[in-house]
Amino acid sequence: MEAYAQALNIAVPFFLLLITIEAVAARLMGLPVNRGADMISSLSSGITNVVKDVLGLSIAIVSYGWMVQHLAIFEIKATWLVFVLAFVAKDFAGYWMHRLEHTVNFLWNRHIIHHSSEEFNLSCALRQSISEVFTFITFFMLPAALLGIPVQVVAVIAPIQLFAQFWYHTRLIGKMGPLESFLVTPSHHRVHHAMNTEYLDKNYGQIFIVWDKIFGTFQPELTEVPPVYGVKRPVHTWNPIIIGWQHFWLLLTDAWRAQSWWDKLRLWFMPTGWRPADVAAAYPVSIVEDVWHLEKYDTRPSPRSRLGHGCSFLSPSC
Repeated sequence: MEAYAQALNIAVPFFLLLITIEAVAARLMGLPVNRGADMISSLSSGITNVVKDVLGLSIAIVSYGWMVQHLAIFEIKATWLVFVLAFVAKDFAGYWMHRLEHTVNFLWNRHIIHHSSEEFNLSCALRQSISEVFTFITFFMLPAALLGIPVQVVAVIAPIQLFAQFWYHTRLIGKMGPLESFLVTPSHHRVHHAMNTEYLDKNYGQIFIVWDKIFGTFQPELTEVPPVYGVKRPVHTWNPIIIGWQHFWLLLTDAWRAQSWWDKLRLWFMPTGWRPADVAAAYPVSIVEDVWHLEKYDTRPSPRSRLGHGCSFLSPSC
C-alpha cells in the first residue's frame, strides 16, 4: 500500500496536467467536452477512492501472495520477461473482472460511478467508486500464481497497468491506425462508455483489445453512430458517495420488497438491471429508452460559487 501511495504521488499531478491540457485544447477546438460540476464530481470520486485505498479499506478475498505461496508450480526469478508476463496476466484478469462488473447485478454497484458521467473526458478516468470494498480480481490472477510470478513483480506492474488506462478517456483523439488492432484506444473506449444499443457492454479490455476480439465482446466505433455517454438509469446527482451506493440501495430495497424468497436471493447475481417482476411493476425506475433525446443532468451553480462573474475556462458549457 505504501508503494501504491508513492506511485499516486507521482501520477496524480501528471493526470491533472493532462486534464488541463485537454480542457484548453477542447476550448480552442470549440468542443464542449467538460462541464464544471461534472468535472468536480469526477475529481471528487477520485479523491474518495484514493483515500479509501491509502487507508487500506479495500479487502482482498484471497491475496495474490497467498496463491503464489500455496499454488505455485514453479519458482521463477524477476527477469524482464517475467515482468511482461505479469503485465499480460494482470490485463487478462482485468478484462474478466471488468466484464463481470458489467454483467452481474451486485458487481455493477462498484463500477457504475465510472460510467455515470454523461460526458467523456480525461477527468472521467478518475471516477472510481468508494463502494469497491472487496477485491475479487486476484481470482483471475491464478495463471500468474501457478507460474510462480513473484508478488513483488505484480506489485510493480499493478499501478503501471492501472495508470496506463487513463489516457484513452478522451474525444480529442480519433482512430489510431494499426494500434487499433491490438491496443485499447480512445475510439475503442468511447464505445465502451456509450449506452447506444450497438455499443452497450462492449470493449472491456484495459490495455489490450485482443481479449475482446478473442472472447466476442469487440465493437468498433461506427462513424454513423456517435456515442451517447452515461448509464441507462441516470444517477441524477454529482455526489460521488451517493453514486457509489445508489445501485446497491436499489438492490437492497428490491430484495426487501420482493414477495418471492427466490427473487430476494437471485436478484444479486442476475444480469445487471434485472429486477423482480412484481417490484418492477409496483416501483418503476426511470430508464433511458431513446438515447438520441437524452436530456443531460445539469445544475446551475449559485452566484457565490462561480469564479468572479463568469465560468472557468475549464468549463465552457457551465
